[in-house]
Amino acid sequence: MATRLKVKEIAEATGMSQRQLFFRSQVDLKTIQRMYRYPTTTIITTETLDKLARALHVDASLLIESDPPLPKTIGHVSDDETL
Repeated sequence: MATRLKVKEIAEATGMSQRQLFFRSQVDLKTIQRMYRYPTTTIITTETLDKLARALHVDASLLIESDPPLPKTIGHVSDDETL
């Protein structure tokens, strides 16, 4: 299951620059830049996520997007096979 940070999309939708987000959230600017460039591989703490959510005035859950898990494949027995 892949997880992606949606900080960039939400900040841009509200018209907030990386620098503004830095000042409002007190999250290191390099961390913010890394999240913008690598939203699927950047690792952040829940504390950082909370700071960003408060700065963006959104629930922290909106900053994370997870792909739904792939369906499990179940072995299929054809009509020609005997059990």
